[in-house]
Amino acid sequence: MLQGRIFTPGGWINGSIAFDQRITSITEGPSGEGLTIIPGFVDLHVHGASGVDIMEGGEAGAVVARSHARHGTTALLGTTLTAKEDSIRHALQGLAGVIAHRPQHGARMLGVHLEGPFLNRRRLGAQPPDVVTGSRALVESYHAIAPIRVLTMAPEVTGHLELIPHLKDMGIRVQIGHSAGSYDDGVAAMRAGAAGFTHLFNGMSGMSHKEPGMVDVAMAHAEYAEIIPDLLHVHPGAMRAALRAIPRLYGVTDATSATGMPDGEYALGTQRVFKCMGCVRLATGSLAGSVLTMDQALRNFVGLGMDLAEASQRLSLFPADYLGESQRGRLALGAWADIVVLDKSLHPVAVFVEGEPVPLS
Repeated sequence: MLQGRIFTPGGWINGSIAFDQRITSITEGPSGEGLTIIPGFVDLHVHGASGVDIMEGGEAGAVVARSHARHGTTALLGTTLTAKEDSIRHALQGLAGVIAHRPQHGARMLGVHLEGPFLNRRRLGAQPPDVVTGSRALVESYHAIAPIRVLTMAPEVTGHLELIPHLKDMGIRVQIGHSAGSYDDGVAAMRAGAAGFTHLFNGMSGMSHKEPGMVDVAMAHAEYAEIIPDLLHVHPGAMRAALRAIPRLYGVTDATSATGMPDGEYALGTQRVFKCMGCVRLATGSLAGSVLTMDQALRNFVGLGMDLAEASQRLSLFPADYLGESQRGRLALGAWADIVVLDKSLHPVAVFVEGEPVPLS
C-alpha cells in the first residue's frame, strides 16, 4: 500500500492505493508524506539504453527494459531500425523472448515498433540506407517472429498506400514517418487507415502555407502523434503549437544505447553515434535519437507550463490508449499495478511494474 496524492482517471485524490500485480483498491484518506503517485510511463519508441542497442538482439531487450524501468517506464515497445532483412529478423528474435517473459525488474515489453525499412531514402535522418518497399508477405513474416504493434512507413513510396489497410487488419498501428510526402499523400494515408505520426516534425516534410507537408497533415487531422520532448528535437514553440492542434499528442524518448551512459561513441544499428552535451549525433552533426528518459520528459513538459496531470496523461494514458492497452497507463481498480512515486522535484523515488518494485540504483 502507498499513501500520497494519487492521480486517478477521475482526477487527483489524497489517500492510499493498494495492489498486488493489479490495483486492488484506491481509497481517499490520509496522504502520508506528501508523495505524488502517478501511472507508470508507456514509451512507444525505444532503441536502447545502458550501452545496448535493440538491434543487437539476444539479451539487449532485457537490458533496455530494466534500464528504462528505473526511470519510471513500466511498458514500452522495442524499436528497430532500417537494416538488412537478416539483421531485422535477428533483432526480432531477441525481442520475442522479452515480450513473452518480462525480465525481473524490467518494464513490460508490449511488442515491436518497426521503424523502417519502409522509409523514403530522402528522409532517412539517422536511419541506415537499407530501405526496401514494404510488402504484406514481408511484414507477416516479421510479425510471426515478434508481434509488431506500430510500424513506421513513408506512404508516398509506391505500393505503401495499398499496404496500409492490410496492416490495420493485422492490428498494427501504421505511423507516417521518414517521409517526403505531400499533404495529399498524408491525407490519403490517413483515409487508408494510418493512425499516427513518428517523432512529429523530425524526419518528415514540414509545414508550409503553400506546399503543406506531413506536419500539416498531423496538425489538421491527427488524433494521435508521438513527439520527442527533449527540447532539442523540437523547439518549445513548435511543441506548443502541436499540443494545441493534436488532442492526444504523446511523448516518446527515441532513446538510444547512449542513454544513461557517459559522453562517447555508441551504436545505433549499424550507425556510429556520438553522445555529447546531452544529445546524440551522427558524425555529420545530425541528431540521431536521444538520451531522454520518460521521467525527464515529464519534467520537461511541466517546465513548459503543462499541468502535471496533463503531462502524466501524455506519457502514460494516451500512448496506452493508442495501443488499445486499457489496463495500463492509468491508476484504476483492476488495472496493472504500474506505478511511479515522485518526490517534490518530480524525480522517481519508487517504481512498480505489475506490482514488482524496481531497484532504482
